[in-house]
Amino acid sequence: MIELLKFYYNMHDVRIIEEKEKETSFLFQEQKYLLTEYLRSESEFQDLLSLNQELINKGFPTSIFILNNQNSYFNFYKEKKYVLLKLSVPLDKEYNVLDMIDFANKLVVSSKKSILIRNRWGELWSSKIDYFEYQIRQLGKDKPIILNSFSYYVGLAENAISYVNNTIKNHQPNINERITLQRKRVGFPNIQKEYFNPLNYVIDVEVRDIASYFKSLFFNSYEDLFIEVNAYLRRKKLGIYGYQLLYARLMYPSFYFDIYEKIMEKEEEESALLPIINKVNDYEYFLKDMYYILVKYASIERVEWILNKKES
Repeated sequence: MIELLKFYYNMHDVRIIEEKEKETSFLFQEQKYLLTEYLRSESEFQDLLSLNQELINKGFPTSIFILNNQNSYFNFYKEKKYVLLKLSVPLDKEYNVLDMIDFANKLVVSSKKSILIRNRWGELWSSKIDYFEYQIRQLGKDKPIILNSFSYYVGLAENAISYVNNTIKNHQPNINERITLQRKRVGFPNIQKEYFNPLNYVIDVEVRDIASYFKSLFFNSYEDLFIEVNAYLRRKKLGIYGYQLLYARLMYPSFYFDIYEKIMEKEEEESALLPIINKVNDYEYFLKDMYYILVKYASIERVEWILNKKES
């Protein structure tokens, strides 16, 4: 990585802060940067650049793409493509659910026809499931953990798809359920470096980030989960459309499929799924609890098999 920085940016005497497999954060002339592998499609890059510039022009925090000495944002090293980001936020400061609400309330993005729009959840999820099922038939015969769990999570995903489709068919969004800047994933802890990384940006319904954050809280900090859930619901007023999309997003097991994809790409061992699978009953209870919390705000659609689940 040092060689890349010297060649493309004439950066010498850099101080490495943290080095990971696909990214390196470092200090150069008292400024923090992130060199990271570019894993999104080339067709998305111009829209990412445009969206990011819109945030900069409006005074919102976001990391900044840096041109190299060949007047390109892309840098090639060992057959991989990298971009350099100038960090405008702390490396380790967290964003909680109230911070996320405040940010979303202040921001209106104009990129209504962007390739980054991801709000057709039912279609996107169905296509992904179809591909996974094909992949399992071709490549999954030697993966017993996946073979023993995959059908359950596909079933859960199909429940989520049906829930989304019913919501779109029967309800309309209100002013608080906008299409706006969201992220591919929001984890816990929600570090600003990731939250304001433009390579994580998509344009979607506003509950996307919150649902992603809640799912990560479930697996990483359960004791904080319902504190954050209730803080969000007290502050953010949605209509039935928004509450149902939030519930559908919680139902969709992205946490399983994200790891599944890494296993199929040989980036993770199959055993990485076990912490997810071992909490399957707990997650069903979580979905049941979330229904009874959300129904206090709107008469959202019931999912009978979840509500009929008995305490063990």
